[in-house]
Amino acid sequence: MQKRDYYEVLGVERAADETAIKTAYRKLAHQFHPDKNPGDKKAEDRFKEASEAYEVLSDPDKRARYDRFGHAGGGGFPGGDGFPFGGAATINDIFGDIFGEMFGGGGGRRQRQRTRGSDLRYHLEISFEEAAFGTVARITIPRPKACETCRGSGAKPGTGPKTCPTCGGSGEVRLTQGFFSIARTCHHCQGAGRVIVDKCPTCAGQGALREEATVEVKVPPGVDTGTRLKLSGEGEPPPIPGGSAGDLYVVLQVREHPIFTREDTEVLCEMPISISQAALGATIDVPTLDGPAKLKIPAGTQSGKVFRVKGKGIPALSGGGRGDQHVRVAVETPTHLTKEQRELLERFAALSGEETNPHARSFWQKVGDLIRDAKG
Repeated sequence: MQKRDYYEVLGVERAADETAIKTAYRKLAHQFHPDKNPGDKKAEDRFKEASEAYEVLSDPDKRARYDRFGHAGGGGFPGGDGFPFGGAATINDIFGDIFGEMFGGGGGRRQRQRTRGSDLRYHLEISFEEAAFGTVARITIPRPKACETCRGSGAKPGTGPKTCPTCGGSGEVRLTQGFFSIARTCHHCQGAGRVIVDKCPTCAGQGALREEATVEVKVPPGVDTGTRLKLSGEGEPPPIPGGSAGDLYVVLQVREHPIFTREDTEVLCEMPISISQAALGATIDVPTLDGPAKLKIPAGTQSGKVFRVKGKGIPALSGGGRGDQHVRVAVETPTHLTKEQRELLERFAALSGEETNPHARSFWQKVGDLIRDAKG
């Protein structure tokens, strides 16, 4: 099945900046996260598709390759070149062989062997507060571990790998047609140049055993959905002894909060107040990430008014301070009045006259002016 365009997957233009791409991914991740759609295969596929698109478009190098070559150049996360025929280096090697042999240059590509383990990716869900202030999480990941019996060689103790009989140890076989000679990776040894005849009884020649590894992840303050943390050396072990282990990439997903929402480093929330508090003014307690804080409501406050509580937002991920919290007040109208309350409100309305709702009076004054202008 043909892959969809990554920009189409995230619903952004090709010229979209990093912020737009991140925002689009956050919305899709919230909508299609498997925890919100248990048992929904389509939602799971959409989540994976969006994650894959974000991994490429959020990385400047991968995005540049994708923009130039499409899925042939931008695919694969993490690890791998992502180009057809095994990468640009391989293409150059092939044409080097062709023209080297045609024009007597000697040619012959040098054997290349993968000495680094594969990278791994893990999706970690954290709370709103953990994203704001940071946390230390312990995750369990399944990954191969170098076999202790053969020390990762895959060969039975006392023996070792032998030269591949198919390629003679070069790691490649050549196909010649006329003047052209094309080198391909040996299918017998997979390019290693050596094969294991006497396999290790513990790992069956694989050189590794799968284990459940516990890894500690330090999440810094200020992260958000889509933030990617790199843990060097926590990926898969190297395919041959002496190589280096791959890396582990932890992609964060922040759970929604029942009270707070977030815009970059700013925190927003809505606070209900009574009619009397709005009309007479009051000092109320508002929730913040640090606990309750005092907020002064001036007399005559209208519903929808937004107040700023400085320094109660999200710390900047790159340092440099902390955002603010914005509190939007909503004046609640009582739905059940006692007899005494109704009488007091009716008396207030009678005493106030048109002043009961000055905004409404101003609105009808403007309507009257429009009618008079139309008649004139």
